[in-house]
Amino acid sequence: MRAAAMEAYTRVAGVPGNASAGHAPGRAARRVVEDARESIADSLGCGPAEVTLTAGGTEADNLAVAGLHRARRAADPARRRILVSAVEHPAVAAAADALALTDGAVVERIPVDARGAVDLGALQDELRDAASVSLVACMWANNEVGTVQPIGHVLSIAHARGVPVHVDAVQAVPGLPVDLAALGADTVAVSGHKVGGPVRSGVLVVRRDTLLVPLLHGGGQERGLRPGTLDPAATAALAAALAETVTERPVEAPRLAGLRDRLLAGVVDRAPEAVVTVADGDRLPGIAHLTFPGCDGEALQFLLDSRGIAASAASACSAGVLRPSPVLLAMGMAADRARTSVRFSFGHTSTDSDVDAVLAVIAEVAAGARRVARALGGAPGGRAAVPAA
Repeated sequence: MRAAAMEAYTRVAGVPGNASAGHAPGRAARRVVEDARESIADSLGCGPAEVTLTAGGTEADNLAVAGLHRARRAADPARRRILVSAVEHPAVAAAADALALTDGAVVERIPVDARGAVDLGALQDELRDAASVSLVACMWANNEVGTVQPIGHVLSIAHARGVPVHVDAVQAVPGLPVDLAALGADTVAVSGHKVGGPVRSGVLVVRRDTLLVPLLHGGGQERGLRPGTLDPAATAALAAALAETVTERPVEAPRLAGLRDRLLAGVVDRAPEAVVTVADGDRLPGIAHLTFPGCDGEALQFLLDSRGIAASAASACSAGVLRPSPVLLAMGMAADRARTSVRFSFGHTSTDSDVDAVLAVIAEVAAGARRVARALGGAPGGRAAVPAA
């Protein structure tokens, strides 16, 4: 958490008062929440009445996808199709898939190119029968490889056919200029911890004329869209983190892009087998994604971790076996290569010394991961078959 967010949280957390109560402590708590809501709206470029407080980006995504689909189907049962980009975060993709099981939705993935950018022609084709579509979901920027989507074009195409669009902006807010009024999306998800706010704080921005069916039922807080006792401390901390992020972004984004580029160039120089996944075009400043063909992907992450480098394998682990990332497969990457991927990410605490630490060990780590792959007998992706525990 940012220092400003910590200060806001600790200042408010010890003060009693339920923001839904009518007594003086309750009214004071409500003022904290509403002042924070106005600050959040200013930071995101939307109206305070459009800000729905959530417990993070996952809840915001689920509320948007399920809420839009159910509201649209209630108005017209023919609207069964949900169009999602093939590289969505699981909070969107799994929410849509769940609706296929519970609500009879038909989920269709919009393909992407080798950079991970959505195929606008394919989206247009799917919207020829727009009357059967409940919503389009397309993230603003990808959390694994950093590709920034042509979100303005996505919105124009969908809105021209009368179809609402949900935008997951969780990764976009820290590194890109954000003006949600100008963007015009129907719903937008934001997460607090990505900007240095508290974990399990977030926002769903809901355009004034957008109808949602709530996921939760209770006391009617947040205009009935998200009932439950409000958290003034977390809301104040989120507002402080967002405000600082927006103020610093013009300087911070280029700084992080410089760290990203220095790391990518240094890794390829020291480990020539490494391949940068998204090397050009519109991309986030804080994500560097590479593959290491011939290396064992699990060993890469373990060896980096053992040397104090907290990198992520862009794959999911099940029963001891790495499964290739659906994002990388959607981009056309072979499964074996996808299993050798590593993501390095940067934030407001990242410095040149962090890049130096990676570059100091990456050659040794890559060599060790190659030895592991050879020892395992050259199984696909460098992994031997491991029996389930």
